[in-house]
Amino acid sequence: MDKIVLPPVGPDDLPLSLLEMGCSGRFELITHPLPKNRPLPPHSTLPHGLPPTCLDLKTEVEKRFLRDPAWLPVHNVDDAFHKFLKISTRGREVDSLLHCSLSPLHSGLSVVRDPTTGMLLDFTEVLLEDTALSAKNSLSLQRPPGPPSESLRGSNTNYPFLPAGMEELTLEQIKKKSELEEDIDFEKDLLTVPPGLKAGVDFSDKDAKSTKTEVNLLSLLSTFDDVIDALPEEKEGVSQKEETVKLPRTNSLEDLGIKDSADSQPSANTVRLSEQKKKAQQEDKGDDRKWAVPVDISSPCDDFYKRIPDPAFKYPFELDVFQKQAILRLEAHDSVFVAAHTSAGKTVVAEYAIALSQKHMTRTIYTSPIKALSNQKFRDFKTTFGDVGLLTGDVQLSPESSCLIMTTEILRSMLYNGSEVIRDLEWVIFDEVHYINDAERGVVWEEVLIMLPEHVSIILLSATVPNAVEFSEWIGRIKKRPIYVISTVKRPVPLEHYLYTGNSTKTQKELFLLLDSTGHFLTKGYYAAVDAKKERTSKHAQSFGTKNVSQHNTTASQDRAVWQTLLNYLSQRQQTPVVAFTFSRTRCDENARSLTSLDLTSSIEKSEIHSFLQKSLTRLRGGDRQLPQILSMRDLLKRGIGVHHSGILPILKEIIEMLFSRGLVKVLFATETFAMGVNMPARTVVFDSIRKHDGTGFRNLLPGEYIQMAGRAGRRGLDATGTVIILCKAGVHEMGDLHAMMLGKPTVLQSQFRLTYTMILNLLRVEALRVTDMMKRSFSENHRDTQAHEKRISELRNALSSLPPLDTEGQLSDILSYYHTITELRITTESLQRAVLESVNGLKALSVGRVVMVNNSQHHNALGVILQVSNDAVNRMFTALMICEKGNEEAAGDDQSNKAFHPIYSTSLFIPEGPCSHTVQKLKLQDISAITTKTLKVIPERIIDNYNKRQQPRFRLDPPGQAISTATQELLRLAEANPNGITTLDPVNDLHLKGVDVVEGVMRLRVLQDCLKDFHCIHSPTFTEQFARVQERMCVQEELDKLLFLVSDQSLTLLPEYHQRIKVLEALQYVDSTGAVQLKGRVACQISSHELLLTELLFENTLSPLAPEESAALLSCLVFTQNTQIEPHITSTLQEGINQVLSVAQRIGELQRDCGIPQTAEDFVAQFKFGLTEVVYCWARGMPFAEIAQLTDVQEGTIVRCIQRLDEVLKEVRQAARIVGDSVLGSKMERASLAIRRDIVFTASLYTH
Repeated sequence: MDKIVLPPVGPDDLPLSLLEMGCSGRFELITHPLPKNRPLPPHSTLPHGLPPTCLDLKTEVEKRFLRDPAWLPVHNVDDAFHKFLKISTRGREVDSLLHCSLSPLHSGLSVVRDPTTGMLLDFTEVLLEDTALSAKNSLSLQRPPGPPSESLRGSNTNYPFLPAGMEELTLEQIKKKSELEEDIDFEKDLLTVPPGLKAGVDFSDKDAKSTKTEVNLLSLLSTFDDVIDALPEEKEGVSQKEETVKLPRTNSLEDLGIKDSADSQPSANTVRLSEQKKKAQQEDKGDDRKWAVPVDISSPCDDFYKRIPDPAFKYPFELDVFQKQAILRLEAHDSVFVAAHTSAGKTVVAEYAIALSQKHMTRTIYTSPIKALSNQKFRDFKTTFGDVGLLTGDVQLSPESSCLIMTTEILRSMLYNGSEVIRDLEWVIFDEVHYINDAERGVVWEEVLIMLPEHVSIILLSATVPNAVEFSEWIGRIKKRPIYVISTVKRPVPLEHYLYTGNSTKTQKELFLLLDSTGHFLTKGYYAAVDAKKERTSKHAQSFGTKNVSQHNTTASQDRAVWQTLLNYLSQRQQTPVVAFTFSRTRCDENARSLTSLDLTSSIEKSEIHSFLQKSLTRLRGGDRQLPQILSMRDLLKRGIGVHHSGILPILKEIIEMLFSRGLVKVLFATETFAMGVNMPARTVVFDSIRKHDGTGFRNLLPGEYIQMAGRAGRRGLDATGTVIILCKAGVHEMGDLHAMMLGKPTVLQSQFRLTYTMILNLLRVEALRVTDMMKRSFSENHRDTQAHEKRISELRNALSSLPPLDTEGQLSDILSYYHTITELRITTESLQRAVLESVNGLKALSVGRVVMVNNSQHHNALGVILQVSNDAVNRMFTALMICEKGNEEAAGDDQSNKAFHPIYSTSLFIPEGPCSHTVQKLKLQDISAITTKTLKVIPERIIDNYNKRQQPRFRLDPPGQAISTATQELLRLAEANPNGITTLDPVNDLHLKGVDVVEGVMRLRVLQDCLKDFHCIHSPTFTEQFARVQERMCVQEELDKLLFLVSDQSLTLLPEYHQRIKVLEALQYVDSTGAVQLKGRVACQISSHELLLTELLFENTLSPLAPEESAALLSCLVFTQNTQIEPHITSTLQEGINQVLSVAQRIGELQRDCGIPQTAEDFVAQFKFGLTEVVYCWARGMPFAEIAQLTDVQEGTIVRCIQRLDEVLKEVRQAARIVGDSVLGSKMERASLAIRRDIVFTASLYTH
């Protein structure tokens, strides 16, 4: 409503005014006395006027999304889209096409300051490099950071940062053309008319001026020289000085060191990096660069406090030498590998690195192989440093902290996805590095080590391993930086190893020392144990008759007697706490349950245990506190007994660990996994058995496993020695087994590198990274010493170029093909010789008296007779008498015998030109070129004795004996009778060798021998000289080709498998024929395990018809790995889903087999186990845990772990659904995830809260 301006009030006007009522348009008349000569204001109940009107939401959405050209694709040819356009009219805004987003600025401002006062003088414009970089197109650290939401985990469309040691492509590599590229001549043959158009553009220059093509900066500078000379004389002194600094000729300004003013003050960090590079380059120049540097820790480190006056972290105790040496290396920002026994104090090194990074305001990542270890470390570091975060599959605590603790898998995905955390990263600490031997997950460690960028230093902490230097050498070589190896075998608390044979109160003291604390193996103790055991069995046999005592099995009552006796004995001697390692979960439970009468805690300890249990279990819901496992464990714990294995609920395991570290659990029955945990030392370690089942069969413990577990004995600062006891229940173990286990070498670090589809797809989506680069750098290819090879290749290339050119004119035109033919002939002959010698008939033929033809560097087609055959089957030698020229009796140098071979092939026998002489020599197999059909009667001993006697100086001139003369004459007569060749034994017809190789070899040999007659080069006068040249050149060329093959990707052991896997990915359309990753491939990148199956299920909509709880139940087959006896009862839709999963798995398995991957389809399908489908289905529908535990024979701890891992799979599927654009499935996965994240399964860890 428009305002009406009223005229001023006159004296006659009534004092009336209007009051507007709300928004309805009603008015009321009001009267009240007028203020003096003021007009009446219009009154309103709304002092600020009408409220603003609001378009309804529908109109607004339509306006924004349907009529705005920026939102809608103009060229969409979709049918539905055209129908939609008819409904909604859409205005054309041509102007909007002219707007484009701003391009990044290519220059910035830099400040010019006075160098002395620091005053601002001016601003200059500097060109910025790398302005168009982003996380989507560059591996450089110069790229701008991505959005904050992706800063922690990165995004699967990001490029990773450039891994250290992977050089970006060189100019040569870029210049190399692939088969599809063609050369384009930019001068001629260019199209001027675009395809489809009638007219084109005329590019010819009408009045072409002759211009210089390129301007050389330095030539320009030199033209100014005369200008400089013309300056007044006072500048002369200066100019002379300048002249002495001559600029070298160069092709770029950077080589001259002319830099932007922005770079004029390099930061300390870049200086440090450039120094490191210089250092590395200088060391590179040394011929045999050793990347692993063993550090000497035998002498004390006296000047430690001088060199580090202000340490980043102060310890309340004096450090060991190995710890000091490691800290010195960390201060120098070097990478270290620390190998030491459990509880030797490796954590000190990790703590110091964290403290250093806090001092430098950078970040540290601490990776551990298992989640439980991550949680424990989080608690320890949190109390020490405060600023610590935790990232595991299901928990994310303070991710902005300077020290992040995570599993290796998460670090791998952060590296592939280009997480921003990597920018600030100074250290990555790998704990328990010997875990790289794990067949399933070891590959992750290698991937992470290869993918880490250059600015990150590496700290590796490991149990003692024999090949620490070799492993460090590998890391140093792929990272191009030295790794300092610090290994100590010293134990802070030495161990004593005993055998225990007691089983009753009478025999409870039968403990026999087997290995003392200095490492001496005492056989006396072993025999004493055997006697004690024998005495008892013989007594038993006297009274009850003999019984077959099996070696490894004892009855439950016998077991109970042994444990009862031993634990009573140990608690009397104050040898608790005890860890009893038992290699089966059921045996752990049985042992603990059988000790009903054992009570090892005092009343004070009982109340402490009770209150701790109460406090810890408050976080569980009422029903969960009454779970059978919790009740039975509570009973055991109060008596000081605990059980620790993967079937125990995670919260119970943590309670037990905490009580054990406080010394309240006196006896802990544990499986091997307990030895992986954080420092949880005991006074005594007992081995229930020394055999374990490793998934394929029973075997003795490996030395590494035994040492790792035994290392839990002995608490630093509390015990003088740790006690390790091995139970001899059925009988005493073999002495050899015990010795090997206690004193054997621990397991070496071995590569478990294998190709996974996720790895291949993640590397394929980044152009600059190649999968072959990853394979080359893996530890499994560590034997490839590429640098040494490349050095040798350049030497060989130089040697080739310096050789004289070959003469291949006229008669010599076929000399090269002659060389190849005669080489093949030689190789075929050698392989036939080998076949003959390895056969029974061949050996029979090569007996004493057989006439053979000899060819080596000294003899050519000479006849000889065999006198002796050595017994050594590997390098069999033949002593033979041969005829030769007078003066050629002495054997030539042996080294040339293989290399040089006679250039002209002929079968004609050697006949001496002068008087015939003879020699007796030892021949190798390859010297015997043919076995003839002839034999001679010889007296070998007499010939050899006579020959040896005449080798002595005083008998040198004696005439040869009768036996030798006769044999020589016979050989000469044979040679003269058959000058053009003697008949030889044919391997196939005479020696009856029927192998395919032999038959083919003999036929090939005949063909080659016939070929040789047709060559012309042998008639040339300069043939021998030219042939020697060809031979020399070919030797170099062959070695060069061999090395080039070794350096090339073709020699990679995993290359065939890589091609097979690429075939699978192409067939499933994850990548196209050029190797570009398609949508399916992008989805598979999101998924960490079973990526093919999950992606196929997604794209086939298998999960769409299922309810959220059914989807969760179906996907449980990806995380559950055990076999169960109980058949699950499930809904029909779920059964259909299972059948679909199996058929997809079958299809993938068959495709893999067709593409050449050795795994059978049945094996591929068999890895998906559906035993927990019912359990997960009921859990997702809200059934209490106590009830779902009744549905299956799987232990509670395993169920919890599977459901936790299932939650991670659901998250991955949700991400994948988001990429595909399937929001319905995404929200379904979210609902499924919420349904299973409840109660005891997702109780927060006691270590983190």
